[in-house]
Amino acid sequence: MPQAPLNQLKAEAASLAGQLGTLSTRARAASAANVGSAGRRRSGTGENFWQYRRHAAEDGADRIDWRRSAREENLFVRETELETARTFLFWVDPSPGFGWSSDPKRIDKADRALTIAMALAGALSRSGERAGALGGGRSAVSGAKASARVGEDIREMSADAPFPSPPRDVAAVVIASDFYQPLETWRSRLTPLAGKCRDGALLQVCDPIEETYPFDGRVRFFRPGEERQRLIGRAESIRDGYLERFARRRSDMIELAAGLGWRFVSHATGEEARTPLGQLAYGFADGAAA
Repeated sequence: MPQAPLNQLKAEAASLAGQLGTLSTRARAASAANVGSAGRRRSGTGENFWQYRRHAAEDGADRIDWRRSAREENLFVRETELETARTFLFWVDPSPGFGWSSDPKRIDKADRALTIAMALAGALSRSGERAGALGGGRSAVSGAKASARVGEDIREMSADAPFPSPPRDVAAVVIASDFYQPLETWRSRLTPLAGKCRDGALLQVCDPIEETYPFDGRVRFFRPGEERQRLIGRAESIRDGYLERFARRRSDMIELAAGLGWRFVSHATGEEARTPLGQLAYGFADGAAA
């Protein structure tokens, strides 16, 4: 299936990012508590209160917290918590099977995943965070260029390229796929990545018919990007087995994500994209607060 024009996806991503603040009061509260830089649990430049300490000779008079000092015999300085921008890296499965939709009028799985990635990158970058593509040729950036750069770098990735190595610096990651490749393949890919990136999320994007299996009668099945085909005379006869395997794979990926200390978010392309976007965005916000 042909990819949607990147400019179209950029526009959709910008619209989605603008909706993040309208999802729910609880979600907004979680986001507001963690907008921008993340606390580093030590004193430094930031906006959040960290601790009081006694006034030293090198401190100017303007640093004295007079309200706190009035309750004691000594002068006290109010320190804030050191804050630095976090880095978020995105990867969207470039395999041909992920770039597929059962309906030409509906967005394919890869393009939906890319739209969500760009929307999240845009929202995070506006809050002062850095965003980039895992395995991309350019470094993560903040500001207005971040979303477009994520989209451009992900679109340039080849289906033949190996899964990216862990980044040199600590980052949070979002890995998007349908996760149909062998479970051990994903375990071997993700375990080294989680060793470097403690905060991460797996975004599973599926087509609606992959979740429901609405087939009856004589059906020819094929795997996108491959020549392999299989003709089933009574497609309904394998429905229960297929749905059981589908549910088992999702359960296995949920368990794998939990074992890595990551989150798992599932989404079907027939649903609104803002739902998984909100789950990812506020999941990272809650993670920063933990």
